[in-house]
Amino acid sequence: MPWGLWSYPPPGGTDDASSSASKIKDNENNKQNKTSGPEAGADAVATPVQPPPPPRQQKIPLDYMRPEKPRDPNAHISWNDSLNAIPWSERLLKPSDLLYQGTVIVGAIALYGLYRSHLRRIPMAGNIDQSFYRRRKLLGKVTSVGDGDNFRMFHTPGGRLAGWGWLRKVPTGKQELKGRTLSVRLAGVDAPETAHFGRPAQPFSAEALTFLRDYVLGKRVRAHIYRKDQYDRVVATVYVRKAPFFLKKDVGLEMLKRGLATTYEAKTGAEFGGDKTKEKYLATEAAARKRGKGLWSAETGGFFGFGKKKDIESPRAFKERMKTVDVKPSGTVKTPNGKTSSTKVSK
Repeated sequence: MPWGLWSYPPPGGTDDASSSASKIKDNENNKQNKTSGPEAGADAVATPVQPPPPPRQQKIPLDYMRPEKPRDPNAHISWNDSLNAIPWSERLLKPSDLLYQGTVIVGAIALYGLYRSHLRRIPMAGNIDQSFYRRRKLLGKVTSVGDGDNFRMFHTPGGRLAGWGWLRKVPTGKQELKGRTLSVRLAGVDAPETAHFGRPAQPFSAEALTFLRDYVLGKRVRAHIYRKDQYDRVVATVYVRKAPFFLKKDVGLEMLKRGLATTYEAKTGAEFGGDKTKEKYLATEAAARKRGKGLWSAETGGFFGFGKKKDIESPRAFKERMKTVDVKPSGTVKTPNGKTSSTKVSK
């Protein structure tokens, strides 16, 4: 063979390596056909076929397979078991549960604030919070009138909407009312003094007391409270509704219109509830004095203003004068000029 042609395949076939590989593959195919085909002899052994694996079965918990037994209500459960029965860590951290808990807490706080500010009944003046003064109005029913400018009131928070008068009864007996009423002093006015502590009564004191009883006794009033005085009374501007139109009336202002009271004359501690109210009270007193109403009638001097005029002693001046009067146990009063007079002591 020429040396230049040694790399070319022989004519008519493949090279030796490829021919040997094809022969080996043909021999393997012939062996397989002999063992599996019909020509295979009796001594030939068939290759076993592997069956498919069975489907995987899921493990079922035993508690699910057992029939559920009814729980005995009388069975004893320990405290730890009862707590562990509920997944508290999961329940308390859920957003829906957190929102529900927050709503309940905020609602409870709001209801308590509403009750404390507007629905809690105040039995006496000493039970009023300092934050209530000049900010709250107390609704109640007048149970007694002690003087021309003060009375006692049973606090009825919420009024008829809270059931007072038809679901909740306002007591009327003295024993039932003992220690359960507020003593109210009309702000900005001073009525003539009645006879008490062995001292005589001031002119027009009976008329002022009668008017106040007829005007507010047994009525529902609204008191705008300002402060508490030295006698443990609530100083307040009091309003009451009157027929036929049930308009709101200022009780102190109505007494000034009729000349049954004067504006409060104390140098310090005078309470009107504001400068506007004070100006209105002073103007009303001046108009009643000009017309000669009530206790100012003595200034007119008799028939059509002719005659001798008398000096009017204000309730404040009367009380200052009575401080210098000696009161004897027998009910007689000794004045500074040495004269004595009998007095009617009020009980």
